[in-house]
Amino acid sequence: MFNFLLPPFPSDINIPPVLQYIIKRFAQLVPVILGIILLTFILMYIVPGDPVLSMVGERYDEETLERLREQFHLNDPLWKQFGHYLWDLVHGNLGVSFISQKSVTGMIMERFPATMLLAVGAMTISILLGISVGVISAIKPHSWLDRTTMGIALLGVSAPVFWVGLLLIIGARAVGWPYLTGYGCLPYLILPAITLGTRSAAFLARVTRANMLEVLSQDYVRTAKAKGLSNFIVVTKHALKNTLIPVITIIGVDFGSYLSGAVLTESIFNWPGIGRLALNAILKRDFPVIQGVVLVTALIFVTANFVVDILYGVIDPRIRVQKDSKGFGG
Repeated sequence: MFNFLLPPFPSDINIPPVLQYIIKRFAQLVPVILGIILLTFILMYIVPGDPVLSMVGERYDEETLERLREQFHLNDPLWKQFGHYLWDLVHGNLGVSFISQKSVTGMIMERFPATMLLAVGAMTISILLGISVGVISAIKPHSWLDRTTMGIALLGVSAPVFWVGLLLIIGARAVGWPYLTGYGCLPYLILPAITLGTRSAAFLARVTRANMLEVLSQDYVRTAKAKGLSNFIVVTKHALKNTLIPVITIIGVDFGSYLSGAVLTESIFNWPGIGRLALNAILKRDFPVIQGVVLVTALIFVTANFVVDILYGVIDPRIRVQKDSKGFGG
């Protein structure tokens, strides 16, 4: 992709292969990021209604409208408005909320720590539970343990997030668990993290099992077993590493979606994250906040995929060599 924009490195420059790989992957992000910025800018102009009228409400006068249009450069040509938008982005300015008159950047940064905490908690549960269950099922295929865990995993993949959340709340209330909804100390994180991480854990378990079964049937694994190595060493040192590529893909995509704001989970548990911020902005037609959240979430997805791409080359150097052999942008 974008090969014509990415010339090869000069042969007289001694750059480590890993660093070359990272630079190449990062260079491919530039047109993607520019496209995201352009689309989020266009978002403001495809929504119906006058943004200035949304800001002032029902009581206004023409002088106020004209002053606000001048303030937000809405009377300028479109290309000039895009230039102002880029300039503001460079300086970290995502605009001002129509409803609260607060900085959109400040509103997102205020909510981001809560979303990060929820994402890390959910992903921790997902990784620990999903990978361990997948490995155990692969070690004992077609056993009662394998059938039971994969049946539960299938249920976890199929279950809607809101249904899991409501069941957890009902169950926690039945046993007297006091930290049902809200944001505070660590116990408040348990229920929303389990809710958000359930589907990812179930999917990770199924993917890990499938790939582990394939790896365990390879010749080098049978050779390792023939040398007298314990099953633990064979699985952890020889087999598990070669199952990580598809697993990392799922982890990267899911973690990016968690950071983008888990709207349902945050709404069910009254969690003050980016998801609830976006939902409230949509309900109130607060376009600058919507625009800012869309831009930030899209950049988070791009960054998560960039990190996953780098981890591919670190875990399996063959991927790095294959992509490098296709040229700078291979």
